Amino acid sequence: MIIALFIVVFGIIFFNCLIGNYFFNIALNPKISKKYILRSVTQDDKEEEKKNKVEGEKWISEFAKQLNIISDDNLILNAYEVINPIIKSNIWVILVHGYMGCAYEMVQYAKEFINMGYNTLLVDLRAHGKSEGNYIGMGWKDRKDLLIWINKLCTQNKECKIILYGVSMGAATVMMTSGENIPKNVKLCIEDCGYSSVEKEFKLILKNIKPCISSFLINLSSITSKIRAGYTFKEASTINQIKKSTIPILFIHGDQDRFVPFEMLDELYNAANFPKDKLIIKNAGHVESSKVNPELYWKKICSFIENNIN
Repeated sequence: MIIALFIVVFGIIFFNCLIGNYFFNIALNPKISKKYILRSVTQDDKEEEKKNKVEGEKWISEFAKQLNIISDDNLILNAYEVINPIIKSNIWVILVHGYMGCAYEMVQYAKEFINMGYNTLLVDLRAHGKSEGNYIGMGWKDRKDLLIWINKLCTQNKECKIILYGVSMGAATVMMTSGENIPKNVKLCIEDCGYSSVEKEFKLILKNIKPCISSFLINLSSITSKIRAGYTFKEASTINQIKKSTIPILFIHGDQDRFVPFEMLDELYNAANFPKDKLIIKNAGHVESSKVNPELYWKKICSFIENNIN
């Protein structure tokens, strides 16, 4: 009887571990995550992504200098520095890409900031691009990495002024970073369609797939994440970091975003207790705001920087 009970209990524990490990791999193991993402991407989107990467790689090879840092857990992380070729400036924009993206995909945004007269630093987050890492940080592990990049710029130029800019997971990364003990050189943050917490984002994704087991599966996977990646989904809270932030933030979101729901914009905006502004782009889906209404998008960003850089 005791042996049978032991087998049942062990079986339940083993089964739960398998389930938790399964979703963890889909969500945070980049080798496996990429396969699942490619299944849901249309052929047109694949072609556009490929085109952007090719063009981005070419631009970076012509204008950028490759840099590296060592993370707190001894990963070699990669980024590309682009000094404004026309205007001498001490203002830097650190650009952060989204989930399963890379620095090459941020070139279209970097060009805009270069045209504004700024320098840029395009980073590859851990487990992305040419940066090392076995697991995706979802912004939480990446916030510490971003601090190292910030300090590197400050060491090179003590008078530099830094703007943090990110899209999607990169937006969550810059917001999470803003809640840390950042140098005074960091003047403001611009986030485009970032999520309010990793736990809530994963629950919403799973709810559309398996509504009846979403919370259960997230809890199991969160435990696995703590063991394998070093953080739980619950502790990776953008909202909690925003509450600690002191720098001005511009919140941007498309009102047709279904991947990171539009409702998260107000969650984040209302949690902010510092100078802030928001921009809602009508008829824009996830990471589409700059494409749907580029004139309004960049005009707002430009004015926000001018009003808050000091």
